[in-house]
Amino acid sequence: MKIRIKKDDKVKVLTGKDKGKIGKVLKIVKKTNRVIIENINVVKVNQRPTQANPQGGIVEKNMPIHVSNLMIMCNSCVKPTRISMKLLEDGKRVRICKQCNQQIDS
Repeated sequence: MKIRIKKDDKVKVLTGKDKGKIGKVLKIVKKTNRVIIENINVVKVNQRPTQANPQGGIVEKNMPIHVSNLMIMCNSCVKPTRISMKLLEDGKRVRICKQCNQQIDS
């Protein structure tokens, strides 16, 4: 599966406990087709005491979400949309919004 979502994109969650929320992509895990989004799918993890953190305790951590559960947000029409790829005259490939036909890449 080809991941057409990039870092710093705004995405909307389609399914799961955070359905309907919008967040910014922090990291993409290509091996498992998952994406880590800011303040989405947050879980509490028990942290063992280490030299860096001698106290330990409970830490909140962003967990990855599968790409199929996300939809990219268009910058111009401000709606979740599917995207297509377009080849420009200079040979550069850009992402295009299917709803408003505007370029998503900056």
